[in-house]
Amino acid sequence: MTIPFVDLKKQYLSIKTKIDEAIQNVVNETAFIKGKYVQQFEEDYKQAYGVKHVISCANGTDAIYITLKALGIGPGDEVITVANTWISTSETISQTGAKPVFIDIDPDYYTIDVSKIEEKITKNTKAIVPVHLFGQPADMDPILKIADRYKLKVIEDAAQAHGARYKGKNVGCLGNAAGFSFYPGKNLGAFGDGGAVTTNDPIIEERVRMLSNYGSQIKYSHDVKGVNSRLDELQAALLRVKLKYLDIWNDKRRNISDQYAKRLNNANIVIPTAISDVIPVWHLYVIRHKKRDSLQKYLRNNGIDTIIHYPIPIHKQLAYKELECSSENMNLTQGIADSILSLPMHPRLKIEEIDTIVNAIYSYNK
Repeated sequence: MTIPFVDLKKQYLSIKTKIDEAIQNVVNETAFIKGKYVQQFEEDYKQAYGVKHVISCANGTDAIYITLKALGIGPGDEVITVANTWISTSETISQTGAKPVFIDIDPDYYTIDVSKIEEKITKNTKAIVPVHLFGQPADMDPILKIADRYKLKVIEDAAQAHGARYKGKNVGCLGNAAGFSFYPGKNLGAFGDGGAVTTNDPIIEERVRMLSNYGSQIKYSHDVKGVNSRLDELQAALLRVKLKYLDIWNDKRRNISDQYAKRLNNANIVIPTAISDVIPVWHLYVIRHKKRDSLQKYLRNNGIDTIIHYPIPIHKQLAYKELECSSENMNLTQGIADSILSLPMHPRLKIEEIDTIVNAIYSYNK
């Protein structure tokens, strides 16, 4: 048995008729950019999240970058975030001219360690970008309290957390704004790149929408220097179809997580846990093992595909050598990077496949 890390073809086949119809409608109408499907998707996403404004864009990276720009983040500013994430989180900060300031992580949930945020705040700090990593919400209440105390903005990186809830509220509705990614492998994925910004602030909404459209509100009239970052009609139409299934798919992910947790309880590994009062969506199911590389090779040899998210923390990347970030302050980030392994996780994973994965892990440990 070969078990892929994710199986997008099975997802497509499960809703093939509706996906094909959506594609054909766009083609028949030759409606490819800035048409009704984008507007309809933004409205659908707004209703699904209970948020006042949704602005779609070309990808999740742009979603964060444009939001930072809309909030006035720029040269000389500092933005607090984490280093155990995809580099786009910090790159967007750098692209504005600001400096990312990395905080170590919670040892149990791998999200930002809220107890270490205040010690990193300076007169130049303007914002915090918590990452809802692996589908697990960051602990937002203390983050929001700190932000309020120091008059900082909070931009949620929700690229991996579509549908996750924190104390009864959807992620993406907690800070000043949030960035989502619709990369194909995400819980809500397009057939290419795509992204969106969510916010309850009409001023942020107006600014983000303008910046993502060449800095223009009226065609041929440009108020600021913006970018070209638009979700195309085809992706919007596909996402409208998939959005209807998101809650069902997330429920299946939670069930798979429960199955993993029950079966791996005595497997001599660290299994993921959730913060109390949150509903994670398990974009990834990430275990920890002291001999991670050896385990990954063993699973690969037994037909089980796994991935390491992320083997080199951002503060160790050559691209950020100028920051000279002290490893002593990032012990947990580095230690987890050396031991984490993402097991197959998608809504169409079968019980017998889970059993095969679990049995292989027990067999390796023996």
